[in-house]
This record gives sequence, structure tokens and C-alpha cells, in this order.
Amino acid sequence: MKAKVILLFSGLSAGIILFNSCDQKTKTDRIETTETSEKKVSGEVALKDYGADPLVLNIEDYTSTNTNFRTTLWTGKNLQVTLMSIPVGGEVGLEQHTTIDQFLRIEEGEAQVLMGDSKEELSFKHEAKEDFAILVPAGKWHNIINTGNKPLKLYSIYSPPEHAHSTVHKTYEEAMEAELNH
Repeated sequence: MKAKVILLFSGLSAGIILFNSCDQKTKTDRIETTETSEKKVSGEVALKDYGADPLVLNIEDYTSTNTNFRTTLWTGKNLQVTLMSIPVGGEVGLEQHTTIDQFLRIEEGEAQVLMGDSKEELSFKHEAKEDFAILVPAGKWHNIINTGNKPLKLYSIYSPPEHAHSTVHKTYEEAMEAELNH
């Protein structure tokens, strides 16, 4: 009896190991290329604003590839997707969008999220990390601070769009200068 249980357990374990090894995919294997508007060169992403054309892409690959403070990826009539890379110790910057709801998702890194009804009273404080979503209602003051030891990689969805089509700000300082001149 004992030998049969061990044999059964061994066979089950081998089956599980075989199943798991067949199911494993590398990040490169998950990148699917299709005859769509997605432009790739040797498996690399093309960081640009694809406008309002239909688009299918791996958002994690695009977000982690972006090294700019802000890059618009897709700008439609009612929605916009931007990619952000916040350096260690850096921040998105205290801001308020009076008529725009915002969704952000962290792909890599750690952050402190601050929100409130005024810039002097940011009473909502929360820690966030990879795979966390942040929802900012229109009219809320908010900031996201990189508290980790590597760049904070996230994407943001604005509804309606917030930035001009094809916006690229390499640094926080460049973004602030553009807002002052706008």
C-alpha cells in the first residue's frame, strides 16, 4: 500500500511539473505581433502617440520601456493614455484636473499617493506598488511620489484627454516649463 501511494504521488508530481514547465512563457513569448497598427522593430516597442486609430498592444511592455517623464501613447476624442517614468525620489507633481477623472496603474516600483480637497490638505495617503491602480476623481488635488529604489513606471488614463497629441516631456522640469508656457 505504501509503495502504491508513493508511486501515485510521484506520478502526480511529475505531471504537475511537466504541466507547469509547458505553461511557462517568457516576456518575449507573450509579445504577439499582428497585422495591426502596432509597430515593432525586432520585438521592441515604438513609443509614440498612435492617435485615435485602433490599437492593440502589451501595455506592460510599453510602460516599462518608457524612460521619459511623460509620453502620450494614445489620444482619442474622449480618452488619453500616457506613460510615465518617475525617477527615484521624484514625483508626478501636485496637480488638480477640475473636469478630468484619472486612472493610473503602477507597473514597476513603489509610491506614496496623496489626495485631498485642497493642496494644503492632502488627507488621503496610501502606499502603492506594482499592480496597484490609483483612481483620481475630477477636482481632487493629488501627487504621486516615488518612494522606491528604482524608477516608478506607470501609465495614466485621462478622460477626457489632458495633454496635446504627441506630447513628450523627457523630465519633470520640462513638463513644468511646458505647463507654464501653455
